[in-house]
Amino acid sequence: MRTATLGPVERVEALAAMAARELDVLVVGAGVVGAGTALDAATRGLRTGLVEARDWASGTSSRSSKLIHGGLRYLEMLDFALVREALKERGLLLERLAPHLVKPVPFLYPLQHKGWERLYAGSGVALYDAMSVSSGHGRGLPVHRHLSRKRALRVAPALRKDALVGALQYYDAQMDDARFVTELVRTAASYGAHVANRAQVVGFLREGERVVGALVRDTEGGREYEIRAKQVVNATGVWTDDTQGLIGERGQFHVRASKGIHLVVPKDRIHSSTGLILRTEKSVLFVIPWGRHWIIGTTDTDWDLDKAHPAASSADIDYLLEHVNAVLHTPLTRDDVEGVYAGLRPLLAGESDATSKLSREHTVAHPAPGLVVVAGGKYTTYRVMAKDAVDEAVHGLDQRVAACVTEDTPLVGAEGYRALWNARARIADRTGLHVARVEHLLNRYGSMTEQILELILADPVLGEPLPAADDYLRAEIVYAASHEGARHLDDVLTRRTRISIETFDRGVRSARLCAELMAPVLGWDQERIDQEVEHYEKRVEAERESQRQPDDLTADAARLGAPDIVPG
Repeated sequence: MRTATLGPVERVEALAAMAARELDVLVVGAGVVGAGTALDAATRGLRTGLVEARDWASGTSSRSSKLIHGGLRYLEMLDFALVREALKERGLLLERLAPHLVKPVPFLYPLQHKGWERLYAGSGVALYDAMSVSSGHGRGLPVHRHLSRKRALRVAPALRKDALVGALQYYDAQMDDARFVTELVRTAASYGAHVANRAQVVGFLREGERVVGALVRDTEGGREYEIRAKQVVNATGVWTDDTQGLIGERGQFHVRASKGIHLVVPKDRIHSSTGLILRTEKSVLFVIPWGRHWIIGTTDTDWDLDKAHPAASSADIDYLLEHVNAVLHTPLTRDDVEGVYAGLRPLLAGESDATSKLSREHTVAHPAPGLVVVAGGKYTTYRVMAKDAVDEAVHGLDQRVAACVTEDTPLVGAEGYRALWNARARIADRTGLHVARVEHLLNRYGSMTEQILELILADPVLGEPLPAADDYLRAEIVYAASHEGARHLDDVLTRRTRISIETFDRGVRSARLCAELMAPVLGWDQERIDQEVEHYEKRVEAERESQRQPDDLTADAARLGAPDIVPG
């Protein structure tokens, strides 16, 4: 497999190639489902294109809880099929498809009632483990264990003694969601898919009732391309209804947006060696280990305002702090919060007005000849959604098409990862990097780490960490622009890295250096560097202002005070 480079030249070439010859499948939207659909189609031998209006995973798929999980609470809803499917996918990702990106993570579930609760919750967790093993891909995770209050406080000293009578500990998995999508896109491109971000669908091409392609605008240069395709797949998540509107119909189902916000706090603010899962009156709350930080989330509220930039209000932040502080010995304050991010879940409407009750199942439909729509679902089951979408598209192709092979198709960086991990001390000796740096790179790039090391070999300065965000090396910023399709400073600080939520300054102090590192790759002059930095600073200030507002309406208005650097 040739590993695809997604630099500025390759992007222009991809748009030209898509316009030059009819595709079998054009996928609209490069979140996790769209990227997965492009990979599925390309690995079946189909001539495939993927276009994204903004950046890879710039919507929901970079703003999740960053968990790959079966959905323990869906067992309580008796949704066994969804849990079984998700647990199989979790095992595939951990063991075969992306072991460099997807890692086990322990969670502690505090028990608050003696007797019945341990039996009830313990039965659920035992069933969860059993379903994982029965999937054939769950043997890599430790099984759950029952803990007394004393033992639970030993692994999570941050908990108040009166907050639990005992606990259960079980395992799930986590990943960096935006990085995962970037690797999905690169894998699809490696198998021949033409991919382009900042390429917005502004209309569909029609022949009678049939959809035969899309009119795509390069939002960077302004040029429009007619891209013809035998089948178009709409995988635009919470924008599904808007995209359907471009052909004058809403489609066969309605997608509603549910807002979930997360807080990021430093690791030392919560003394624990395990994540936490806590019950709330509406749902569950996670406290998730995240490198030198914790992620706390999430909320679940209806959202019908701006979809591109969902805003976290002061009320949202207070809600999370109030609920997590109910069990913590030392309460968290606003001053402990490094980062805040908000995302929208695409939910299939129909069963209930309460967003927490709307369906997490996915649906695939063929609302018009030549157009397939896929919506709903969970991040964990993206591969199943992609398979179903391509299966539906294949029905409209006048040719024999191979079956799905993504169950056996590792993402770029997976092949050779374990061997390199075993050799990490030797790599550190060879490169002069600390072994912790090598581990950081391997867990972000897998075997593609060698490409980062080549950049450092050519320019040793790139081996230095960013002064204001020292988890990341300068080489990673250059690599994001040269190999991973980053077009703007925001792409790098928010998605290729997580500097925007992992530092108290939200990445402002790193902005200029990062822009200067990107400039030679993207051909920026000093004026453009200044523009990128100014835009990022305004974005951060607008987000901070929105988080001071009392409700969704005022928070949304404040967030929209900073316009996009590329108008959509």
